[in-house]
Amino acid sequence: MNLRAIGCNFRTAAVELREKLAFDAPKQEAAVKALAVGDGCEAVLLSTCNRVELYVSRPLGAAPFDLAAAATFLAGVHGVPADRVRPLLYEHADDHAVRHLSRVSASLDSLIVGEGQIAGQVKQAFELAQSLGTTGPLLNTLFPHALRVAKRVRTETGIAHGHISVSSVAVDYVRQVFDHFHDKTVLVIGAGKMARLTLKHLQELNPKRILVTNRSPAKAEEVAAGCGGTAVPWEQLDSALAEADIALSTTGANEPIMPRPRFERHVRPKRHGSTLVVLDIAVPRDFDPLIHDGDRVFVFNIDDLTRVREKTLGTRRKHVAPAEAIVDAEVKRFTDDWKRRKSGPVIKELFGEADRVRAEVLAPLMTKLNGKLTPQEREAIEIAFRQFQNKLLHGPIAALKDAAPHDAGEVTLLEAVRKLFNLRG
Repeated sequence: MNLRAIGCNFRTAAVELREKLAFDAPKQEAAVKALAVGDGCEAVLLSTCNRVELYVSRPLGAAPFDLAAAATFLAGVHGVPADRVRPLLYEHADDHAVRHLSRVSASLDSLIVGEGQIAGQVKQAFELAQSLGTTGPLLNTLFPHALRVAKRVRTETGIAHGHISVSSVAVDYVRQVFDHFHDKTVLVIGAGKMARLTLKHLQELNPKRILVTNRSPAKAEEVAAGCGGTAVPWEQLDSALAEADIALSTTGANEPIMPRPRFERHVRPKRHGSTLVVLDIAVPRDFDPLIHDGDRVFVFNIDDLTRVREKTLGTRRKHVAPAEAIVDAEVKRFTDDWKRRKSGPVIKELFGEADRVRAEVLAPLMTKLNGKLTPQEREAIEIAFRQFQNKLLHGPIAALKDAAPHDAGEVTLLEAVRKLFNLRG
C-alpha cells in the first residue's frame, strides 16, 4: 500500500505544543497542496483541536513517507524546530494506518469517546484534499470506507448514547464553580460550530443573559438571534468580559486574543473581585493560561477535559469492544479488497495468457486427431488441459491474493509473476 498516517494528538502533545502545529483553513489548504506536489504523493491533512495528522500514500516501490519527513514538513510550515516536533509524532503504516483512520473516524481515538464531531472533521479534511486534487486511488477509497466504518459503529453500538461531548464536559466544569445560574452572564467569543454546540449546553443552565461577540458582526448577530442573546461589537470585548461570569472562547485566531497584560490592565480591575470561568476550547488557545489564578479567575483549556472525561465515560466503555470488533472486521475487508483490486489485472492477464497458450497447444493436437476421436473423447481432452492449466496457475494466483501487505514484497511478487509468465502489464 505504501500508506502512512503520521501525527500527534492529545495523548502525545500537550495543548501548548499542539497549538503550535495547528492549521487554520488557509494554511491547511496551502500545506496539503505543498505536500502532495512537493512529495509527488496522495495527501490528506486532518487538523482538529485534539490532533494534527498527515495521511500520505506514495507509489509502490517508492521510499515511504516517514517520521523524519513528517517532522521536517510540519516544522517548515510552522517555523518550529524539527527536533522538537519529531518526539511528538506517532506513525502507522499500511493496514495499521487504515485501522487508525477508522478508529479516529469512529471516535474511538477521541478525547471524548463516542463524540460525534470527528467524523464530520474527517469528511471535511478529505473533501478539501479532493477539491485540491491531492487525493488518488488509495485515499479516494480509504476515506469513504473509514466514514462508513464510523457510521456502522454509531448505529450498531451504543457508544454514542448520551450527551457526553467536548461541549457537555466543558459545561460540567462550570457546574463545579457555580451552584446557580439565574443571575449569570455568559459571553460567547467566536461563532463556529464548537461555540454553537457548547452554547446549546450552556443555555440549559438558564443564565440571565448571553452576550455574543465575533470579528464578523453578521455572525455575532446570527448566533445571538439563535439563543436569545445580544450581539456585542468585537471592539468591546474587554468590557463584555468584565461583565461576564462565564466566557466561552472558540475563535480560530493564530495568537491569544486575550494576553495576560491586556486582561490585567483592562478587564480584571473592572470585575471587582467577581468570579469568572473561561472555557477556552480553541486551539491555538485564545486566553493566556497565566490569567488563571485559581481563586477568582479560572481558565480551562481543552486538555483539562480529561479529568472530567474519566468520570463521565463509564456508560460508553462497555460499547468499545463491539466497536473495535467492527473496526477490525472492516479493516480486513478493506485490505483484502485493496489487494484483490491491485492484483486483479495481473490475475486476469495471467488467465488470458494461459488460455492463449492452451489453445495454441491444443489446436494442432485436435487437428492431428481429427476423425479419430469421439465427441466425448475430444471434450475429455479439452477438460484435462483446462484442469492442468488451473492447477498450474493455482499457486501463483493464491500467492498474489494472500500477499502480505508489505509494499516491497508486493511489488517483487507482481513483477516476478509478470516476468515468469511473460505478461505485458
